[in-house]
Amino acid sequence: MTIRHNGVVMNTRDRKHREMQEREAIILECARPMFIEGGYNGLNMDRLTSMLEYSKGTIYNHFSCKEEIIITLAIQTLEKRLAMFEKAALFQGTSRERIAAIGTAAELFVKLYPDHFRVEQTIRLDSIWDKTSEERRQVMSNCERRCIGVVSGVVRDGIASGDLNLKDTTSPEEIVFGLWSLSFGGYSIIATSNSLQEIGISEPFKMLRHNYSRFLDGIQWKPLSSEVDYDAVFERVSEEVFGNELQQITA
Repeated sequence: MTIRHNGVVMNTRDRKHREMQEREAIILECARPMFIEGGYNGLNMDRLTSMLEYSKGTIYNHFSCKEEIIITLAIQTLEKRLAMFEKAALFQGTSRERIAAIGTAAELFVKLYPDHFRVEQTIRLDSIWDKTSEERRQVMSNCERRCIGVVSGVVRDGIASGDLNLKDTTSPEEIVFGLWSLSFGGYSIIATSNSLQEIGISEPFKMLRHNYSRFLDGIQWKPLSSEVDYDAVFERVSEEVFGNELQQITA
């Protein structure tokens, strides 16, 4: 069976799929602030039902439990981060400048979605993760692998171009893990700590950028920070590649 929607011929299956996607988006839009404000215990299916025009059965047709909602919220933001990483990797510059561009994307992502770490760290708890479906866990893991793959690709480009010469005992994956550790650890601290100012860290994002540079200088990824102003590269990437995102942050 086919119907016409906004001048476009659609079959019944397409229409139902579109309607399900729209309902799911509305449920998530309502659930996200509830979770951010109240945490895991604050996200309540009964309360969610009362705030929406859908029945509890309709909501459960989309999400079998609130853990499924939380992992879907995490997937939403991970997909945005992946898109930003892929965009950054296309920056026209040396391999070191491109890895700096991905670092820029990571920083802007955290500033755009400051609550992401709360969602991601919550879903990582075994008691919550084990209640989610294998299908959604696979989607989330795939997003992570693709993000890591973008970074790994630039590392390998650096090796191929001669900008980066690794010792025989060091693999590209170790470099990716080092950058990932700095990123996840640093941004998690920035997102959750209220005492950075008290210990003399007035510009934590800039300090983390400099720690990236120290790490990359340490493995002799050229050009070194003594030869290129990577703070200026950050500014260029922010304006040239992520102008729209920058406007959202500064608005």
